Amino acid sequence: MAVKKSKRDLLKVSVVKKASSVCIFLLLAFNCQAQETPPRLDLLQQAASGGVTVLIIAILSVITVAVALERFVHFTRKAIIPNDLMPKVIPLWEQRDYQSLVTMLNEQKSTLARVLFFVVQHRDSERDIISTGSGDIASMELRHHLQKTYPLAVVATVAPILGLLGTVFGMIEAFHVVAYSGELGNPALLAEGISKALTTTAAGLVVALPSLGLHHYFKNRAVIYGLALEKQVNDIMNDWFSVKSIQDSPS
Repeated sequence: MAVKKSKRDLLKVSVVKKASSVCIFLLLAFNCQAQETPPRLDLLQQAASGGVTVLIIAILSVITVAVALERFVHFTRKAIIPNDLMPKVIPLWEQRDYQSLVTMLNEQKSTLARVLFFVVQHRDSERDIISTGSGDIASMELRHHLQKTYPLAVVATVAPILGLLGTVFGMIEAFHVVAYSGELGNPALLAEGISKALTTTAAGLVVALPSLGLHHYFKNRAVIYGLALEKQVNDIMNDWFSVKSIQDSPS
């Protein structure tokens, strides 16, 4: 009986020792992890360390936002080929009320309205002349809209190069600090300088990528609107200036 009791006591002592060892190991592991975990990265503070270069990139980002908002507001389907224009134009054309048609088109601000205004004003001219003139107006209007997105392409090109330039200057400054301090074997001092230097490259890419994407988006929108406008003008030319229409049209 005494032997069994002694064995139970030994087993309890063994379990307590193992549990104590596990607790001590977990505490040490947690302490090591707490010491090795770096502080959270403060993006604003890191960006501020980029200096003048990051400030210029920030100004470029403001330009990107302003241009994009302006294009989203003004470069719409309604500004190019509004859906409600042709239902107003066709009855006046069929009634040959050209004066009312010209007045109504002159009040419209869309590209299609300006093309139709030219067509109505030159309705007695040759079809080739009308077709060429209307095509030139449509092309000029679309190029004008596309030209307003050009600042996006400029920002997409300049921002990463400016960021890279800031990184180069930052690297030069980092190595200068290390050389001046004489602590060539201190990696922390060099790592801090390199981290600040790379901030400008990151900032440039953050601004350049959306700018490039928006530029291609508006270019694609211009192509879509251009194709739709070309189809609309071709339908008008075929409907209004067919052989029969030319014969029935007043001179």
